[in-house]
Amino acid sequence: MTSSLEAELLAAVSESIEAQLGLHYPPERWADLERGLHGAAAELGIECVEKWARDLVLAKLDPRQVDALAGHLTIGETYFFRDPAVFEALALQILPALVEDRRGRAKRLRIWSAGCCTGEEPYSIAMALRQAIPDLADWQVTILATDLNPRFLHKATAGVYGQWSFRGVPDATRDAWFRRTPEGRFEIQPAIRKMVTFACLNLVEDVYPALANHTNAMDLIFCRNVLMYFSGEQLRKVVANLHRSLVEGGRLLVSATEASRELFGAFSPAEIPGIALYRKGAPVPPPKIAPEPLPVPAPLPEPAPRQPVAAGLAASPDHAADARCLANEGRLDEALTACDRALAADRLVAAHHYLRGVILQEQSAPEEAIAALQRALYLDDGFVMAHFALGHLMLRQSRSREAARCFANAHSLLRSCAPEAVLPESEGITVGRLLAMLPSLEEAPA
Repeated sequence: MTSSLEAELLAAVSESIEAQLGLHYPPERWADLERGLHGAAAELGIECVEKWARDLVLAKLDPRQVDALAGHLTIGETYFFRDPAVFEALALQILPALVEDRRGRAKRLRIWSAGCCTGEEPYSIAMALRQAIPDLADWQVTILATDLNPRFLHKATAGVYGQWSFRGVPDATRDAWFRRTPEGRFEIQPAIRKMVTFACLNLVEDVYPALANHTNAMDLIFCRNVLMYFSGEQLRKVVANLHRSLVEGGRLLVSATEASRELFGAFSPAEIPGIALYRKGAPVPPPKIAPEPLPVPAPLPEPAPRQPVAAGLAASPDHAADARCLANEGRLDEALTACDRALAADRLVAAHHYLRGVILQEQSAPEEAIAALQRALYLDDGFVMAHFALGHLMLRQSRSREAARCFANAHSLLRSCAPEAVLPESEGITVGRLLAMLPSLEEAPA
């Protein structure tokens, strides 16, 4: 298309888009940027694109502008089991290693598909889990799938796809997990769809890891073909936050074109040929064959007795803060103990009941979590994050009418708040960001 915007203005808009959405548009892609601006302006009913572009440089994007720009500037090109070698490694090496890491501990797996587009990747992960772990029913499994684009999430939650999403996938595999609709499309099995939770999240702007958006204590993060949209400081910030979102020993999987020893210096490479996989923590040494006997060392002084975790928590002045820190590290039992100590000190603090509900949800105890969140709302019916969390839980329980009521309550409360205000107990989520997250949940099928 012939450019109607000056290069200086496009450069300024590019900087604003990168700062707020994380989408990097170098000069060679300014034509794509301008095309996206025209499309978003038409959708928003804006006639003068040049004036709007100047406004974008000077002001923070509102939720409607974010949705429109994300819809016209991000690419929804993906398909099931994209990069078969990755999913072969997932089934044969990565998942068995994570299962081995959990041996003797809670059977819990938390996986995040960051930049999930229209849902093909997280659903492929769910299918791989069903095939790779025979006793999956005995595990607490969470698959979180997030994207910046609400339209992609709407399609993902519907779980209905055309033949193009199955290119390279054998018909037998497709038919095992999908049913054909009267219109000739393919709808995913409810059992697979219920394994995945979709949410709107901006990897550049939003706060993570955080209990409020369930991005904490991940065992495995897929972030493929996403980092290439970022540059400079934004890119380093995203990678650092992804590192913090993993438990010790957790894995991060990126695309081969995004692999970088410098960028992922805080990780250890997980050696799988052809796969860009990184591990949080020190590398795991290979087992030695027939090791030589080691000399017996001289006796050391007896170490001081280690203080039990419970005693450490008892000495802390802020048990709620302890609970959040422990939950973010994936130490959920200890987090619940700390939360109960906070409640024992004062049972009339709504935030303590909310925190307990969120932790119980991560422990796959939905009924107890619902009761805790309801207690929080009994004490404070204007507690937005409690309405949001309760709606999320009701949706996962297929209680769509009750979920809709919770989200409507949250919406009503948010409309009276400034978009830039940070919500209490949200760990940094603003009113505007939560308003952007709500529609994808409200439209999710039960």
